[in-house]
Amino acid sequence: MPVLRGSCVYRKDIFFSREDIAVGDPIIKFTRRDFLKTAGIVAGMTTLGEIPGELLAAVDRKNLVRFPEKTDMILLTSRPPQLETPMQYFRELITPNDALFVRWHISEVPTSVDLKEWRLKVSGHTDKELQLSMDDLKTKYEKVTMTAVIQCSGNSRSYFEPPVAGGEWQNGAMGNVTWTGVRLKDILAEAGIKPGAVDVSFNGLDKPPLPSVPDLVKSLPVDKALDADILVAYEMNGQPLLMLNGFPARLIVPGWFATYWVKALSDITVLSEPFEGFWVKTAYRIPDNPCACVEPGGKVEKSIPINRMDTRSFIIDPEEGASVKAYKAVDLKGIAFSGGYGIRDVLVSIDNGKTWNETKLGKNLGKYSWIQWSYSWLPKKKGRYTLMVRATDNNGESQPFEPRWNPAGYMRNVVEKVTVTVR
Repeated sequence: MPVLRGSCVYRKDIFFSREDIAVGDPIIKFTRRDFLKTAGIVAGMTTLGEIPGELLAAVDRKNLVRFPEKTDMILLTSRPPQLETPMQYFRELITPNDALFVRWHISEVPTSVDLKEWRLKVSGHTDKELQLSMDDLKTKYEKVTMTAVIQCSGNSRSYFEPPVAGGEWQNGAMGNVTWTGVRLKDILAEAGIKPGAVDVSFNGLDKPPLPSVPDLVKSLPVDKALDADILVAYEMNGQPLLMLNGFPARLIVPGWFATYWVKALSDITVLSEPFEGFWVKTAYRIPDNPCACVEPGGKVEKSIPINRMDTRSFIIDPEEGASVKAYKAVDLKGIAFSGGYGIRDVLVSIDNGKTWNETKLGKNLGKYSWIQWSYSWLPKKKGRYTLMVRATDNNGESQPFEPRWNPAGYMRNVVEKVTVTVR
């Protein structure tokens, strides 16, 4: 397989690497036939244990696959593509582009975008309509860069008890990325929002396969859309967005779940009436109470659209089931993040929550970024230990000791545990 500094290239004539993009090639594409060959057939052959040689995609027996521009990822579904990040990549402060998780909702995802033709349309309840090219985005507005956690609403859904329907994500539907683009409010200011505007909707280049399938269109209240931290991003970690992560531009709503981070953005529409689309009115809703939860197995009486992320923390090292030596220092390491308040402190326990110890926090890249933490532990007695981590953000929000439950499997949040053996 031809490889260019980590990029997966199927055939040079049908798929350009990110290095090609960086030097200005206006077209990124891989044909639908090859995309489905990579996505669908590879997934099927993984199950059967038979990989056609011409696919050139690296697959192992742990259900890892390699899609264009991506490293080995955990496969949930191939159509639409849903790829989970292996936990080892969270040892890094910034998640590599090729390891960032992928979540599309409807199967007709864009596989070819010509920047000479692409335009971002801004219309609706505005003074004028805009048709913005990529050059317009890069030259007409102030360039803004921020680091922000992107997390799927259903991250960690597979741990819900009792189980719930939906993508069986473990903990890898998240990442920490430095995004570059322009403020949404600056674009809306140029278009001119007329009095009486209520919502702003966002549509992308992905399309439903049948008329009966609702197109993925999301919305934000006008006041939220005018938040100075919301971006229309065209770069991730200093490079053009990857196709599977939303090329050529995507919405960034830092602190909120990724359902609002519309990929392959094509249309922004200012509305004078409340948005009534399926993906806001019916899908991605949570119980309307402070914990966004109900009793396990219970029903939701009243719901609201999901919005801000809750505070979370994870132990990345050592891994679950690891074996360590007595009287040898063990470096506990992990990450913590919030819904936009920043992290105040992270505590760890090595005795299943009986006592807690303050950790050392790493480099702070801002209130929307995750922060790394570390703690040196010297185990002196052999046996099994349950390690725990709990973060508190600057608003005082922390993690419960018992997991909260809702029937959609959203907003998993609990004090995370890892069991290790000292030998």
